[in-house]
Amino acid sequence: MSSPGTTTSFFSGTTTLCKGLAGVLVGGHVAVQIFPAAVTYLALIPARTIPFAWNLITAGYLEQTIYGAVVSTVGLLFLGKLLQPLWGSREFAKFIFFVNLLISVCIFITAISLYYITTQEIYLYTPLSGFHGILSGFLVGIKQIMPDQELLKIKAKWFPSIMIILSIAVCILAPEMEKYLTTLIFGTYISWIYLRYLQKKPETKLQGDPSDEFAFSSFFPEFLRPVIDPIGSLFHKIFCSKFRSSNDTQEYSYGGAPLPGSDPIEASRRRERGARALEERLAAEKLAAAKSAEDSERDPAANV
Repeated sequence: MSSPGTTTSFFSGTTTLCKGLAGVLVGGHVAVQIFPAAVTYLALIPARTIPFAWNLITAGYLEQTIYGAVVSTVGLLFLGKLLQPLWGSREFAKFIFFVNLLISVCIFITAISLYYITTQEIYLYTPLSGFHGILSGFLVGIKQIMPDQELLKIKAKWFPSIMIILSIAVCILAPEMEKYLTTLIFGTYISWIYLRYLQKKPETKLQGDPSDEFAFSSFFPEFLRPVIDPIGSLFHKIFCSKFRSSNDTQEYSYGGAPLPGSDPIEASRRRERGARALEERLAAEKLAAAKSAEDSERDPAANV
């Protein structure tokens, strides 16, 4: 049985924004249990997205199952308190909104395409929703900021790749889970595109993260990277067509001046700040948990 101190330490450091979003996830799940018809208006149903275009936004915050609500809420609170202090509240909220919207757009296009290819109406009328695409994006953020941190002897830089591999394996065993796989894959790579090319850092006026450690091929094992690198170069041509390479180190430039964010030293410093922030947060939580346990031991003694 968990002690009050354990619960307190879990929620300590959780930001108001994360708690508010968690409330939205829980409230949305409760709402669709009480009013099942709400799924029609809030979930992404490709055949009804026009004129109900708002479901491109609302679908990501709607959990239809209790398991999804629990996993998404716990994942948001835990990963959010690691990422939001480093990104800032505004950038954190912007990341969630951008990635959520693009996931829904990609799923909509995919579902319509599959319908025209297969003529199966299930692709048009299956309600799709859930926050798991954003959670996969959070793992990409962890990979970027603290790649060498370990959990169960697995480095954080492999978390997104392992998550996708496990999801594919689950879908092979349980084909009905395929609708989650699509969202996870889109969430992972849309998040990478955003963090790689678009994320702005107001405190340093830098944009993106062009370091080799965060390249597209870094999601794959070393022996596959020579094959994957040409695919990654396509992303570069699409998103950095206005930038040109200035030297063999692939330092980006714009109008002859180095592009902010292309400095590998800055990328290394960002990872160091992420690792240091994680260590400080874990130390603070251990101290809070120890203090709570000590207080709980004193209370019975005082009552004797």
